[in-house]
Amino acid sequence: MSPHRVRAGITELDDPDHEAFVASGRVRRPGAGRPAAAATQPELLAALDRLVDPVTRGDPMSPLRWSSKSTTKLAQALRSEGIAVSADTVGRLLVSQGYSLQSTRKTMEGGDHPDRDEQFQHIASQTVAFQASGQPVISVDCKKKELVGEFSNSGQEWQPKGHPTAVNVYNFVSDALFKAIPYGVYDVTHNEGWVTVGIDHDTAEFAVSTIRQWWQRMGRSRYPEATHLYVTADGGGSNSARSRLWKQELQRLADDTGLSIHVSHLPPGTSKWNKIEHRLFSQITTNWRGKPLVTLETVVGLIGATTTQTGLKVRAVANTKSYALGRKVTDPEMAALKIEKDDFHGEWNYTIRPRPKQERKSGR
Repeated sequence: MSPHRVRAGITELDDPDHEAFVASGRVRRPGAGRPAAAATQPELLAALDRLVDPVTRGDPMSPLRWSSKSTTKLAQALRSEGIAVSADTVGRLLVSQGYSLQSTRKTMEGGDHPDRDEQFQHIASQTVAFQASGQPVISVDCKKKELVGEFSNSGQEWQPKGHPTAVNVYNFVSDALFKAIPYGVYDVTHNEGWVTVGIDHDTAEFAVSTIRQWWQRMGRSRYPEATHLYVTADGGGSNSARSRLWKQELQRLADDTGLSIHVSHLPPGTSKWNKIEHRLFSQITTNWRGKPLVTLETVVGLIGATTTQTGLKVRAVANTKSYALGRKVTDPEMAALKIEKDDFHGEWNYTIRPRPKQERKSGR
């Protein structure tokens, strides 16, 4: 500290008004220092407000309507209007006006269906009823497709310091060995998951083949007395409520197993509420964070090793079979299916009964 500053400090301490000045909380004496920019330029705050939020502030011609609003760009735009201000001052003013740096939030799922809540209540009551009678209840869906190869995977894991796993700089699809397609079945009652990892296409045939594998290798032993199967699924994708092939493949599964398959689709725009999303898929993502998915065996192994403290167990297998796209189900084939629509939103809730053997041939 300079001697001049020490002398100035001693002078302030000797000032009889010093204690009152400190108690006021001020840094400078009243009237000292340069006036605030907002005080000398009354139009500053209003102009800044219009730049930050031009849509609601009625300024559709704002120079920053289609640009990122950094403090530097905001200050430049204000100076172009004849208002002298720095980027730092803009930052302080934004905070004082209640603005903050924020990212977008994923909350918009599309328009709400008027019977959205009623459908969720229907699914909840059906789940309780089937569980009470000892029948299996499963949630099904296809997880996000993953590039297989030397690609980065979001997240971090412990490794020797200075020796991170080397991966490609760019995640180009053309550099991938293939795309892994994990389709899952989550047993709601026993907190168990089955995941088939395909490498071809996510079709209705692939989806139902996964349910079939779950039943043969997990479900049948868990529910030896089962006569019904309750399935909850999204309304789109390979298990779409409108997919004819999905229903035809479920009919074949019902015929082969003797199970009456009851299906309830989630209302439009509510896919993230499917139990498999947050009870199984999110745990799989956590388990393989930071690990490159270099081979099909890696994907299957990481999925199968997923566990939680609440007892989740997962079994995973690879499926290298090819599934044709664009398979059509004719009107006569649809008519041969034994489908019973529920009174409440039959397009979302329906039951597929097993057919007598003499009726099956016409439906194939």
